[in-house]
Amino acid sequence: MKKSLVISNVGRLVTMEPKKGRQGRLGVIEDAVLLVEGEHIAWFGTRSQWMKRRRNVADEFDVAGGVVTPGLIDCHTHLVHAGSRQNEFLLRSYGKTYQEIAKAGGGIMSTVRDTRKTSYDDLYRISSERADEFFLRGTLAVEVKTGYGLDVATELKMLDVIRTLKDNHPIRFFATFLGAHVVPAEYKKKRKDYVRLIIEKMMPRVARLELCKFCDVFVEDGAFTSDEARAIAKAAAKFGMRMRLHVDQFGNGKGAELASELKAVSADHLDHVSDKGIEALRRSGTVAVVLPGATFFTGGKHYAPARKMIDKGVKVAVSTDYNPGTHPSVDLITTATIAVTQMGLTLDEAWAGITVNAAASLGIASDCGTISQGKRADLVVFDAPDEYYPMYRYGRNLAAAVVKKGRAQWLDEYYNV
Repeated sequence: MKKSLVISNVGRLVTMEPKKGRQGRLGVIEDAVLLVEGEHIAWFGTRSQWMKRRRNVADEFDVAGGVVTPGLIDCHTHLVHAGSRQNEFLLRSYGKTYQEIAKAGGGIMSTVRDTRKTSYDDLYRISSERADEFFLRGTLAVEVKTGYGLDVATELKMLDVIRTLKDNHPIRFFATFLGAHVVPAEYKKKRKDYVRLIIEKMMPRVARLELCKFCDVFVEDGAFTSDEARAIAKAAAKFGMRMRLHVDQFGNGKGAELASELKAVSADHLDHVSDKGIEALRRSGTVAVVLPGATFFTGGKHYAPARKMIDKGVKVAVSTDYNPGTHPSVDLITTATIAVTQMGLTLDEAWAGITVNAAASLGIASDCGTISQGKRADLVVFDAPDEYYPMYRYGRNLAAAVVKKGRAQWLDEYYNV
């Protein structure tokens, strides 16, 4: 028999599904109650509605008037890595560019060197600690890319860490194979051999793990070409992996058009996407994942045109792009605030970007991202007067509790369980 849980005294229930009888674009229900059976939402409504149908339930979780939302979803991260790159932040503060630092041996290859030499046990430990940071801010689903190995052994080590996190951490993880992050130093003069290594050696080994739902390629000057991405995508399709692409970050390389051509589930970054690229995304239904934190942290002035994309009918998700070089922050709420202030999103659109649209970018909108009957009971309780206050009060963590797999937990007790 499924265990039941009543979540009571909800000040504002943010369903993310606007309907008659609910408030605004976020479908808010005031003074609400939810019934969870097993790991799924069985019923929700107003307290007065609940009193009419109330039945005895052993477990009740009183959220003291808090705001309840779907669990936050971070759909583009590089959570698993070793080392840090504050030295590069120092160099950028003196005027060095990201590209200059990378050409001098820093950037992604710096993290690759650290990750290669770190043992599995140490890599798991530091990645688990980082995952706790996400969880304690109400992020309950996280996409995690490889790409800091760039050799068979380390890419598999990273995937092994992700698999262990999936088995042992309350967050729901989604692995993406990013062997095509950059061409490693040892293959600089034989890049065709490296692309062949990805396709013929890495990908079959990755596929046998049955862990990666997605394959990603960084398409940019200094990384991979469109034709190389096409070859990798063709191989990924044989192994049942859908494409995600890093594109149009530093210039318009027609990456959005490529993502649409490859029927990618998402096109990410898009700081320099063209009008034609936006139209291609609209036609293909590819989700645009914008990463405003990376633009902010690297001092960029050219944010992705998220306002224009939304106005043209493109579905836009917002993600931290957590990584050690260009955005070492797990704070998805603050990232959404940057999307509002620098990209022109409304607060309602920012909420969609970190819930329902992020779920769409991972292909999981059928079971999470909104509060709906039958969906997973992955919920966050914010100690806030309304759903807009957390983004307004950015930087302060207002996530007070979570409901995950039918279990409710105050976050200040997380380490004591």
